[in-house]
Amino acid sequence: MQVDLRAVKPDSFGAAWQYFTGSQAHNVQLRGRAERMGTLKINEYGVFKEDGTRIAGETEESVYAAVGCAWIPPELREGWGEIELAAKGSLPTLIQGKDLRGDLHTHSNWSDGRNEIAVMARAAAERGYQYIVLTDHSQSLTIAQGLTPERFRARAVEIAAVNTQSGMARVLNGAEVDILPDGSLDLPDDCLASLDVVVASVHVALDQPKDVITQRVLRALRSPHVDVLAHPTSRRLDRRGETRVDIEAVIGEAVKTGTALEINSSPYRLDLNDAWARKAREAGALLAIDNDAHYPAEFDYVRYGCAIGRRAGLTPDRVLNTRDADGVLAHSREKAAKGAANLR
Repeated sequence: MQVDLRAVKPDSFGAAWQYFTGSQAHNVQLRGRAERMGTLKINEYGVFKEDGTRIAGETEESVYAAVGCAWIPPELREGWGEIELAAKGSLPTLIQGKDLRGDLHTHSNWSDGRNEIAVMARAAAERGYQYIVLTDHSQSLTIAQGLTPERFRARAVEIAAVNTQSGMARVLNGAEVDILPDGSLDLPDDCLASLDVVVASVHVALDQPKDVITQRVLRALRSPHVDVLAHPTSRRLDRRGETRVDIEAVIGEAVKTGTALEINSSPYRLDLNDAWARKAREAGALLAIDNDAHYPAEFDYVRYGCAIGRRAGLTPDRVLNTRDADGVLAHSREKAAKGAANLR
């Protein structure tokens, strides 16, 4: 890894910071705007008039203001229209970690998590979460000690007991249900209907052809029980790339069915990535930023998911878990009613 260290004078610090955090396209467009405004020149040392007089450079804000723009967050400096929005004062207010009220994808030692439910609920509360959805794996994923319907019922008793304790995030009863190779779900409908929130995901048969795995995922999204599609491309950065699933088709179906698409914050996944998350936003999809936490420290992964969301231009209203627990439950009920109506 190459690391460059630059030392600049204080009156050029903002200009240098802006220059080296902007993409080439962003910086070229910003220089073009400066030239059109009156032969101004922008570089890593500042903003200069034609006679060489420096008019800005100490802060990033001063650099953008010199060309009639609001400050542009670094995540948006890609040359995708952000300069025009900044000039109009209509940049989006990007998602921040503090906007997330809950985590829709967590695990306990009922499946492959390391800790008891109470430990996870307390750790989430300590990090400012109001609630978590406990999404232990379903029965076919035996490598992760997936739960049968009977074990989900038994786990519900423990969840209810934890929810009577103080100092805990509220625990919603959920599951990470496997999407089986034929597109069916790994739990019966009556079990799925008894859960508060259902996250669906693909873990096996990852090498299916594009049309097969795409139809498999689309079938799951049409289920009235599936609220969130977790790590949609199934990539693991430490061992495999994306499946052949047609993510554009998945995004379209998610919009149609009201299913949220996850940005999985785990550094081993980061799935959806920023490019797919941006496409999902532009298509009108709802997203969720989750940690997929298997032990308390993994709740701290959220900064990575938020960074992806910010690069995708996400605002809080486009992220399901910025809603309170009752808002998430209402969304799940609406999804179930819509899905059931479509199946008639």
